[in-house]
Amino acid sequence: MNFINSLQSEWMKTRRSAASWLCIIGASFLPVLFIVSFLKDHSTINDIHGQQNVWKIYFFQIWRFMAMAILPFGVILSSTLIAQIEYRNNTWKQLHTTPQSLTTIFTAKLLAIILMVVKFFIIFNIGILLSAIIPSLLFRHGLPTAAFPFYFFMEINLKIFISCLPVIAIQFLLSLQFKNFLIPVGVGLLLLVGSIILIFGWKYAYLSPYSYTILLVTGDKTKPLPVNIYAFSAGYFILGVVISYYLYLSKKDKS
Repeated sequence: MNFINSLQSEWMKTRRSAASWLCIIGASFLPVLFIVSFLKDHSTINDIHGQQNVWKIYFFQIWRFMAMAILPFGVILSSTLIAQIEYRNNTWKQLHTTPQSLTTIFTAKLLAIILMVVKFFIIFNIGILLSAIIPSLLFRHGLPTAAFPFYFFMEINLKIFISCLPVIAIQFLLSLQFKNFLIPVGVGLLLLVGSIILIFGWKYAYLSPYSYTILLVTGDKTKPLPVNIYAFSAGYFILGVVISYYLYLSKKDKS
């Protein structure tokens, strides 16, 4: 019960925060853009040509735009903003006087960040569905004719979510260690840009934990990666959390 209360407290801190607004705006941006495009052209996803199910083509198309830039950038910013709430409000000492263990505080903060990313995914997926359904109802007076690929829909979300975990862990680690907001954000953006450059010029780009969301949507299906990036994502996430936890517990000045 104590942990649930701690998690609720951490989640309440994110309400009306910059991270929360960033989540809503970032998740809504592409769906709104696609709706406007469909309405302007008087078209629907039924007009998408391809051998595959049009839902699959549309999902991959819109997720590709998201995973290439908005999602990694948003995860870096939101993870840092949430982790640094106590620094900005100068409330670390106050938090540590509450009847909570350091483990509870650490875990609740990390889970609040993960829940924010889940919130992003939920809003974005609702936006995807609305951006496909609204134009179809307006111009075709019915839903898209293709069968909805539910399992594909869940699979692509799960894969991209797993690929985000290393970035969450690393940004969380950096944000707990540095009071200056610009340091973890700067390091995160530097690693992201560096990873993008490596993806298009180095065969071992998969070694960078910031490359996974992009590799998922840019990889050549005829030439699969030599490693399991989901296992790498999980490994980097666990390693990042363990190091972050150790540094948090051993840090003398927790203010």
